[in-house]
Amino acid sequence: MLAACDGPQSALAPAGHEAEAVSQLFWWMAGASLVLWVLVVGLSFYASRRRERPWPARRAARLILVCGALLPTLLLAALLVFGLRLMPELRAPGDGLRVEVEGQQFWWRVRYVLPDGRRFETANEVRLPVGQRTEFLLTAQDVIHSFWIPSLGGKMDAIPGTTNRLVLEPTQTGRFRGACAEFCGASHALMAMSVEVMEPEAFTAWVERESGAATASTDGGAALFLARGCGACHTVRGTAAAGRVGPDLTHLGARPTIAAGILPNSPENIDRFIRETQAIKPAARMPSFGMLPPAESAAIATWLGSLR
Repeated sequence: MLAACDGPQSALAPAGHEAEAVSQLFWWMAGASLVLWVLVVGLSFYASRRRERPWPARRAARLILVCGALLPTLLLAALLVFGLRLMPELRAPGDGLRVEVEGQQFWWRVRYVLPDGRRFETANEVRLPVGQRTEFLLTAQDVIHSFWIPSLGGKMDAIPGTTNRLVLEPTQTGRFRGACAEFCGASHALMAMSVEVMEPEAFTAWVERESGAATASTDGGAALFLARGCGACHTVRGTAAAGRVGPDLTHLGARPTIAAGILPNSPENIDRFIRETQAIKPAARMPSFGMLPPAESAAIATWLGSLR
């Protein structure tokens, strides 16, 4: 019964300032609800089992006024004040780092905008420095999605044509899991993201690597990737592949998962996803490439897995 109270995707195991505030609000609301429940059940038990004679009208009216109106109003007002007090701090601006996230069916396009103006793109992976407030700008390409990293903060909708703002401040390092929390189509449940919170020095080093061109093997997989048209949809910085339809694959080999968190990252799973895309992720925009000779898809997968 308590399996959801801990782990990398639990709102009840906060690892961020915003998640801690939401957790506190939840427990206060749960406590207030418990008080009301005990009162209602206790009065019901008393009235049905312990009180056989009717109450005087004046005494009954006082009971209804106090327990039916005054007490719930005070409890709800206290919760409202508690929640409103959280808002100014949670809505405060970030520390300079900005992450633009665009939800698509069924993956996340992630763009980093650094304080010095540099920009780079990744996909289905978010890395953040611990102890710093990061501003997320959320939108969507096709339908409404909902961006949610339960351990770090509350969810926020990503809506086509609209940009919503969310600020998160991680307080613990580690790897967490995010997800789309708004039904968005056939593979909605297969639209996750990997989230890693790092020490500031490690994050800076990651930014330097991630913002550069890919370091990859020089086997024939690169030529096959371009010859079979993969570069028309995908970008790999440092090569002629500059497609904007699908995810940026520049540093794919360094990501822990592929296909928006569905499969562990390995050349075998990359090859499987290339050949069986629609079986693994129904209704995705990428078609299955099972028509490729197995040797070619394996070579492409090996090359993609070497991108660092």
